Amino acid sequence: MKLFKNKKDKQSSLVSPEIHTAFRDEKELFPLPECTHKYEYELYERLRSAVPIVDAALMKIVRLTGGYRVICSDDNLQSVLDYFLDNVPVGIAGKSVYSFTDCYLDNLLTYGSAVGELIIDENSNEISGLYIGRTDNLEIVRGKTPVDRCYRLKCGDSYKSIKRPDRILFTSLGTSEGKGKSLLYGLPALSGILLRIYQCIGQNFDRAGNIRYAVTYKPPSDSGERSFAKERAIQIAKEWSDGMTSAKYGQVKDFIAVGDVDIKVIGAENQLYNTEIPVRQLLEQIIAKLSIPPFLLGLNWSSTERMSAQQADILTSELEYYRRLMTPVICSVGNAYLRSVGSMATCSVEWSIINLQDEKELAEARLKNAQASEIEHRLANNI
Repeated sequence: MKLFKNKKDKQSSLVSPEIHTAFRDEKELFPLPECTHKYEYELYERLRSAVPIVDAALMKIVRLTGGYRVICSDDNLQSVLDYFLDNVPVGIAGKSVYSFTDCYLDNLLTYGSAVGELIIDENSNEISGLYIGRTDNLEIVRGKTPVDRCYRLKCGDSYKSIKRPDRILFTSLGTSEGKGKSLLYGLPALSGILLRIYQCIGQNFDRAGNIRYAVTYKPPSDSGERSFAKERAIQIAKEWSDGMTSAKYGQVKDFIAVGDVDIKVIGAENQLYNTEIPVRQLLEQIIAKLSIPPFLLGLNWSSTERMSAQQADILTSELEYYRRLMTPVICSVGNAYLRSVGSMATCSVEWSIINLQDEKELAEARLKNAQASEIEHRLANNI
């Protein structure tokens, strides 16, 4: 069943005439489309490509969510289930259910919802693969009951109902309705300002960073030398250009002139605007939205050891939340395979430990509780 189609939306913009005294580059380095539902998918894709720290944070979340193991209630089918989960094709390039869940979680964080499909072999009636689809081509509407979910596929300007909704895997972020809210919601405005600052930094370095020289020749006061001022200036310009060109090839040539020759760097007295404070303010807002500790993204901001530990605890709670969202999807894939082989067994997910430091603290807490219980027991027996 062909479920998802790709469609590119074209945008048109009207440019009003402007009067200005200098050339202005109206083309942005990384333009972001308008934050509308129509272009929301493209907006978040371009946001990740334009702001590297956003893309790095989402990839960190996917990787830090950790691995898992699917446990079958029937021990006799555990090896069969493991083989299927390790070798099931995902799209045209992926393999294993772990690759599927990584892409699924990435879409969930980026677009606010994720959709997948179980590909069934019509001959054997078994699962032959998994597929990750685009949520902008899918509409989720309420059915006859408040918990009845109906899927409709976008076909041009109309929607077509999906015949086998039981093969669809769907998860929304932050809402129980059809469309979820992206983790990047609210970041395009801040990111637009950040990109504008970076673009201005590049333009300023094009103007002041690329050093240019002003060579001024002042002829002597006698009239005889002044009559040859033009020829002297042409000769000085030629020798100066030859010296600058030779420097590109590693040759050092000294510039020798007769008379009063003044050489200055154009714009040397001007300083570039310090953008450290506004850039950091914007990055703090972005990182606060993504709930990633700054040190994980390579930002060496001042923080104490206790603050880093608290940030790690907050990140752990965030990862636990994403695990709760992914667990039903993983169980649905495992249960669907068990049904296809004629078994009524069920699956459960056992996640790996997120942080060994948390496990150490839990072990120390259990030890102290056991010691306290032993002391209380001894005191009670003595009494």
